[in-house]
Amino acid sequence: MVSTPRDQDRKQLEHELETDEYQNLLVKLQRKAPFLRRFDTWRDVIAFMRAGTSRDPRKDEVLRPILTAHDADQDYRWRKILLAIFWPALVSIRRRKFYWDEDEPDELWQRIFWAFHQAICRIDLARRPRRLAQKIVNDAIHDLYLDYQRCWDHASREVATDPDELDEFPYEDVAIDLDEMIDAQTALAREISRLRGHLNAGRITEGDFVLIVGTRIYGRSIAEYAREMGLDYELVKKRRQRVEAAIGRFETRS
Repeated sequence: MVSTPRDQDRKQLEHELETDEYQNLLVKLQRKAPFLRRFDTWRDVIAFMRAGTSRDPRKDEVLRPILTAHDADQDYRWRKILLAIFWPALVSIRRRKFYWDEDEPDELWQRIFWAFHQAICRIDLARRPRRLAQKIVNDAIHDLYLDYQRCWDHASREVATDPDELDEFPYEDVAIDLDEMIDAQTALAREISRLRGHLNAGRITEGDFVLIVGTRIYGRSIAEYAREMGLDYELVKKRRQRVEAAIGRFETRS
């Protein structure tokens, strides 16, 4: 049998969901979501979600309480549970879109991972009461396409950047002038506003914005951010490098 991409990662993830820590999350969720009481473990939940069709309305009864809990506390463990549920769908996307990055299959997988993460963080349950699984998958594919479209559009203008230099990405606009006693919070707000300008202009995504603000403005390490968000460390590191390089190129031209 041919092994699926990151198959070992999938097995490790599913094994983690069997721990008491995650079992307690299921018990907690079952108090508010009666439909989930039919499942004894997350393994049972995953088996149910992977069987049949995504159009089964009962699957919304599983996803909605998980997404609601995630929206309330942003606990990275909910994202890990969702990742386990949607793993076959992400593998399917990789098979269908392999030609978008034939030379770098690992890069394609990382970008799919990131697009999925953004899709579950952005979903609005008030505006999407049904067919949640289809919405998440469609949004992930859409975000993945936009991600690659930016690469294709800029391919002819791409400038190689030393990754070591990216860790020293300059922020001249927010230097604190101690002589004039500029309030540090004002400087932070100015920097966040600058990054939000790139977000509003469509040069970076909401996920990119959160990543840069979290690791550059508020000082979280990449390892800490990756752990909290339930993401792969190398994925987050490479993503920050690409985002900062894109911002740097734009601001150099401006």
